[in-house]
Amino acid sequence: MPLGTHSTWLRRFTTAGPPRLRLVCLPHAGGSASFFHDWGHAFGDDVEVLAVRYPGRQERVCEEPWTSLEDLAGAITGELEPYLDAPLALFGHSMGATLAYEITLRLRERFSVAPELLMVSCRKAPHLLTPRTAAFDTDAELIEQVKELGGTDSALLDDEDLRELVLPAIRADFTAVAGYAARPGVQLPCPVVGYVGDSDRGVGAHEVAAWSDIAPHGFDLRVLPGGHFYLVDGREQLVGDIRARLAPQR
Repeated sequence: MPLGTHSTWLRRFTTAGPPRLRLVCLPHAGGSASFFHDWGHAFGDDVEVLAVRYPGRQERVCEEPWTSLEDLAGAITGELEPYLDAPLALFGHSMGATLAYEITLRLRERFSVAPELLMVSCRKAPHLLTPRTAAFDTDAELIEQVKELGGTDSALLDDEDLRELVLPAIRADFTAVAGYAARPGVQLPCPVVGYVGDSDRGVGAHEVAAWSDIAPHGFDLRVLPGGHFYLVDGREQLVGDIRARLAPQR
């Protein structure tokens, strides 16, 4: 891959030498690549982290946010093509988990590539998703739902000026999630790990465990302390678990 390769879709935390593996990190609804900033060099000198930058926020704030997870997955898959000279692993949190799943399917279909590992966090298996409306009559209702989930991004909504910048992307993401209809799960070409907080009020451990139904190459479930954003306060435990899984097999 050319050293100068650049993508507006990917924030790249480069390694000193050619990476042994690349970890693609997909943020939650309303989230941004900066959510994974502390992960950039957390997995060893030979693991390059690629944090996905969705349209409509931060460096891409002037772009229209997208409202289709399928379209997002297709675009991100295409952006990953130059990085397929090393094996990939994918980690997606909440909405990002669904995107990671769809990208995994597209990598196989378009490039005959299977990730080394798919890690899905706080998201029901595809065949358990319940269709729902995306309608939020007011900004206040949308803000209330975001704050109920928690996470560092929700603090931005208390600042009136910042709120006007971040709300369009949040609304688009919630619309995309609601528009992703439940479907029969497709058997995955790689091992899967599911993560969930033990006090997540929106997703239960049994619903994350159902990813095992579409993981013929192996599945593991980790239930960690915390709610939907357990990975903020529990960063060290989660990162340590992922680091161990990505380490070279001896």
